[in-house]
Amino acid sequence: MQDVASLVTQAREGRPRAVARLISLVEGASPQLREVMAALAPLAGNAYVVGLTGSPGVGKSTCTSALVTAYRRQGKRVGVLAVDPSSPFSGGALLGDRVRMSDHASDPGVYIRSMATRGHLGGLAWAAPQAIRVLDAAGCDVVLVETVGVGQSEVEIASQADTSVVLLAPGMGDGIQAAKAGILEIGDVYVVNKADRDGADATARELNHMLGLGESRGPGDWRPPIVKTVAAREEGIDEVVEALEKHRAWMEERGVLAERRLARASREVETIAVTALRERIADLHGDRRLSALAERIIAGDLDPYRAADSLVEGLTEG
Repeated sequence: MQDVASLVTQAREGRPRAVARLISLVEGASPQLREVMAALAPLAGNAYVVGLTGSPGVGKSTCTSALVTAYRRQGKRVGVLAVDPSSPFSGGALLGDRVRMSDHASDPGVYIRSMATRGHLGGLAWAAPQAIRVLDAAGCDVVLVETVGVGQSEVEIASQADTSVVLLAPGMGDGIQAAKAGILEIGDVYVVNKADRDGADATARELNHMLGLGESRGPGDWRPPIVKTVAAREEGIDEVVEALEKHRAWMEERGVLAERRLARASREVETIAVTALRERIADLHGDRRLSALAERIIAGDLDPYRAADSLVEGLTEG
């Protein structure tokens, strides 16, 4: 058993091993998970969470690494949660993102963690919200969450980040992707990376056109900017940071940031409750109560919805 209080103290002091152990407890759904979350609750809520998403190959990891450099120049502590595909053999992260960000490995002001999706759809690991809280409580000023490149289903990042950055690149079919509703609904800032390639201007124009077609904004509403970058050379990254800071200031001024964080906490509570209920239902397989309800459905005495209501009532009362 880990000494959670000691780990939390060490994490606050910036010790990476303590942060790693706390995230491991979270990711492994440790019996101490509740104790960890209780200890972190009063310490979290200060970090600015930025989500980066986009199709595979657009340069998310390179852009994330460049953003880390930019924020470190400002003296900010940065946490990076890089969600990698799961290994089909071990179930662990393939660690590609952490390898690509190795330039920051020796910086004590940067903490980088790869997490496996472990079959969870939506581009994030199931434990991502709790891992973000660990990095937040450990004193990170900014937490960058990079999703696995899975295409249109990556919209889940919008529910976990304060600001969502959507990356595109010329010559990768992004014009077709932009016509689909998914990425147009979640982006607060759009980045056309690899802007030194042919077609970058056309991609930016098409994206701007599609954003205009989908607009239903009133006066003073946020209009997502489009920033062109060459992340491999850190070109345009300062402009991305400026756009992020402008979006944060806009959210704080209008109360949107508080609303987003409230909605995020609500979804987290709901997810934990639903997961607990699902586990209790799974324990009923072979249980006489479930079999009795199934027999009544077959006999026509009960419909499936009333049976489910009865089952949920029994579980919540128990």
